[in-house]
Amino acid sequence: MCGIVGYTGPREAYPIIIKGLKRLEYRGYDSTGVALQNGGVKVYKKKGKVAELEEAIVGKNLHAHVGIGHTRWATHGEPSDRNAHPHQSSSGKLAMIHNGIIENYSQLKNELIKKGYVFHSDTDTEVLLNFIEEIKTNNSCTLEEAVRIALKRVVGAYVILLVDADDPETIIAARKGSPLVIGIGKGEHFLGSDASPMLEYTKEVVYVNDYELAIVRPDELILKNLGNEKLTPYVQKLDLELAAIEKGGYEHFMLKEIFEQPQTIYDCLRGRLDASNGTITMSGIQQYADQIVKASRIVIIACGTSWHAGLVAEYIIEELCRINVEVEYASEFRYRNPVITKGDVIIAISQSGETADTLVAIETAKAKGAIILGVVNVVGSSIARISHGGAYTHAGPEIGVASTKAFTGQLAVLTMIALKIAYIKGSISHERYMHLLNELQEIPEKVAWVLKNSEHIKKIAEKYKDARDFLYLGRGYNFPVALEGALKLKEISYIHAEGYPAAEMKHGPIALVDDSLPVVFIATRDAYHEKIVSNMQEIKARKGRVISVITEGDEHSTSLSEDVMIIPEADEIVAPMLSVVPLQLLAYYIGVAKGQDVDKPRNLAKSVTVE
Repeated sequence: MCGIVGYTGPREAYPIIIKGLKRLEYRGYDSTGVALQNGGVKVYKKKGKVAELEEAIVGKNLHAHVGIGHTRWATHGEPSDRNAHPHQSSSGKLAMIHNGIIENYSQLKNELIKKGYVFHSDTDTEVLLNFIEEIKTNNSCTLEEAVRIALKRVVGAYVILLVDADDPETIIAARKGSPLVIGIGKGEHFLGSDASPMLEYTKEVVYVNDYELAIVRPDELILKNLGNEKLTPYVQKLDLELAAIEKGGYEHFMLKEIFEQPQTIYDCLRGRLDASNGTITMSGIQQYADQIVKASRIVIIACGTSWHAGLVAEYIIEELCRINVEVEYASEFRYRNPVITKGDVIIAISQSGETADTLVAIETAKAKGAIILGVVNVVGSSIARISHGGAYTHAGPEIGVASTKAFTGQLAVLTMIALKIAYIKGSISHERYMHLLNELQEIPEKVAWVLKNSEHIKKIAEKYKDARDFLYLGRGYNFPVALEGALKLKEISYIHAEGYPAAEMKHGPIALVDDSLPVVFIATRDAYHEKIVSNMQEIKARKGRVISVITEGDEHSTSLSEDVMIIPEADEIVAPMLSVVPLQLLAYYIGVAKGQDVDKPRNLAKSVTVE
C-alpha cells in the first residue's frame, strides 16, 4: 500500500523523487522520506505528508543523482519519524524502502538481537534490512546476492528498493505480491509503485513479476529470478498522458474523477458496444464464452467498492444469464476452504489489479481448475497477468482514495459481460437484448445530465454535514448502491453510515430512526418502486429525515422527501451507474463542508497490497 520511487541517472534525483511521491501519496501518507547518494547515503524522513518533509529539509544539501523515496501507510509501528522509511542498516551504508509485510520478522529480529543488533524503529522493514546486511557481511558477498539469500528466508509480501554507499550508482529492487514498475530512459532509470512518477520522462516501462530481482544502474537494467537466472525484460509502451494524473482545475481529484465519469464510461464502452449492429466485442471474454455459458456457477471475488460492483453484477448475471452467482469478500474467501471445482468461473474485480486478498484468492481458485476472469483498471497489473481472460475498465488513473469512476467503469464492464453471455446462451430475448444495448449506450450522456443538474447537492450536504449517523436504503439493484453510498460517506466525512436492504429496515435498523437521522433512499423507478415508497412512508411516520435519489418526474417520492437528488429515466439494470453519482457527490460535498482532506482520508490507502 505504501508508495515507492527510485531514480538513477544524470538528473538531480531529489526533485524527481519528491514529485513522484506526491503522485503516489494516494497509496499512504502517514510519513514520508528519501535516501540520497551524496558522499554516502543521506536519509531524511518525517511523520506526515510529503509537503511536511519538504518543509523540514529546506536548506539541506540534497544534491544527488541516485535516490529512493517512500510514502507510508503504517503496518508495523505507529506513524512517527522513527518508523518512517527509508531505514538505514546498522553500519549506515545501506538504506531501504519497503511496501508490504514481512510475516516472520519477529523470528528474524530475535536472531539479529542475539548477534548484537540494536533496532531504532518498530518496523519489519528495519529487520529485513539488517538481515540483508548480516548476510552480506558474513558471506562477503554482493548486495545483490545478499538480497537473494535473504528473500529465500522471508515469509510475506514485499517490494524493496535498496541503495548501498559502496555502490553509489546502483539500486537493487525485488518484488513479491506488491507492484513495481521500472521506467527506461536514455542513460537513466525510474522505479515506482505505478507509472505515474515517470510519466513525463519515459513511456517505456517494465512491469516486474513476483520473485524477480532487478539491478538498476543509469545505463543498465538486469532482471533475474531468485535462482540467479537472467531474464529478458518485457518492455511495454505506456498509453497514459500526464494530464490524466493532474487535477485539471478541480479542487480535488475526487471531484475531477466524479465529473470524468461520462467520458470514462464512454471509453469503457467504446470499441466494444455497438448498439446499432447489436454486438458486444470483448475478446478477453469471447475466448472463454463456451465455458462460461456451461458453468454451473460464477463466483465473484472482490473487496470494498469492487465488492459492491460485484453485488450489482450478481443481480444482473442471474437475471439475464440464469447462472448461479456467489459474491465473496476476497479476505474471507482466501482463508476458508472454499468448494471450487474445475470449470467454475471466478470473476476477480479490482481497480488497481494489485489487491493482495483478491490475488491470493484467485491463485487458490486457479490451482483448483477454475477459469479466472479479471475486471481491472490498471493495465499490466498482477490480477490482469494471472487471469485467463477478462476486460479492462479503461477508467484511467484514479488518484482519489475513495473510488468513484472505477465503480461505474466496473459496472459497465460487468453489464457488457452479462449481456454477451446471455446473448450467446439464448437466455434473453432479442428485443430485451437490443433494448439493454441501447440503454447502456445512453449511460454516458445520462451521467452527464446528472452532473449538470447537481449544484443543489452542495446545499443538501451543508444541511446534513453535522449529522452523527446516516442510513442508506435500497432494494434490488439499488441495494448495493445503498451500500456504496454509505461507504463513500464513511470514507470521506467520517460520519457513521450503514447501508441496508430497505425491507430489512423493520428487522432492527428502524429503531435508530428519529427526527435527527437522515435516511437516504435510492428510490428510482423500477420493479421495487411501490415497495420502497412504502418504506419511505414508514420512515416519514417516525419523523426520520428522508433524502431520496429519484427518477425525474416522480412527484410522489418528492412529496415524501425532505430533499431529492434526481436522475433520468433508465432501465433498472443500468440505473445503478446513474443512481450512485448523486451519492458520490453528497459524500464529497459533506466531506468538504466538514473540512476533511477528501482525496486522502485518514487511515486509508488506495491500493490495498497488504493483509
